Amino acid sequence: MHSNINRLRLIGYVEGISFLVLLLFAMPMKYFAGKPLFVVWFGWIHGVLFMLFCFALLQTKIKMNWKITTAAVPLIAALVPFGPFLIDNWLKRSGQTRS
Repeated sequence: MHSNINRLRLIGYVEGISFLVLLLFAMPMKYFAGKPLFVVWFGWIHGVLFMLFCFALLQTKIKMNWKITTAAVPLIAALVPFGPFLIDNWLKRSGQTRS
């Protein structure tokens, strides 16, 4: 399997978890427990991970010679809760067909 795909899958997985933590833990802590600091920290962490995901996606697009529409699939999935987990098998198959 291609190392760029593996890196993209790993970062996508971690970014997806950070998004869920932000939505399912930090946001309720802010609005129901009055603790906005959780959103600040988890939002910052998620933002950094999302930028890493975008950078890894760009590297993978260039290295794998993907069309812009192919690269748009993981990008759009990263914007949706559980999206990175749903496209993981698709990314895995993409790496296997190119190696």
